[in-house]
Amino acid sequence: MDKIDKKITDTLQRSGRSSSAELAQIVGVSVSTANERVRRMAATGEIRGWHAHLDPTAVGAGLCCFVLVDMAYDGEAEACAALCAHDEVMELHHISGAHSYIMKLRTRDTAALQAFLATHVKSLPAVQRTETLISLEAVKESPVIPVDGLD
Repeated sequence: MDKIDKKITDTLQRSGRSSSAELAQIVGVSVSTANERVRRMAATGEIRGWHAHLDPTAVGAGLCCFVLVDMAYDGEAEACAALCAHDEVMELHHISGAHSYIMKLRTRDTAALQAFLATHVKSLPAVQRTETLISLEAVKESPVIPVDGLD
């Protein structure tokens, strides 16, 4: 990615509804050049998709929590695939330290969280232990990835 591509990706992350003309003006290229760069970056996977940023509470997913998961090696890959298949699982990261994974979940409330953990997490043979941390408030939550080299 050159500096123009980086500027395009940063702009699109922050304002995905920017028109082609607005995008071209912001990055200092023609509309056709901006469109071609966006198409290329989408085709190569540098831009993975287009999404609306929703209010979690408005769509029934107001409870955010983080679950530390300890897994046995046997069945780990299958357990990860099973967890990733659920929309409630926003993120699943293999981590260093005392635990195997950290999972970000969004559910309606604590009852839905408890049901999800019992039905879809603790029932997996590889899952040995979980520890759940409930977010009281998101001080900062952003889908924007820092783009290196923007100055």
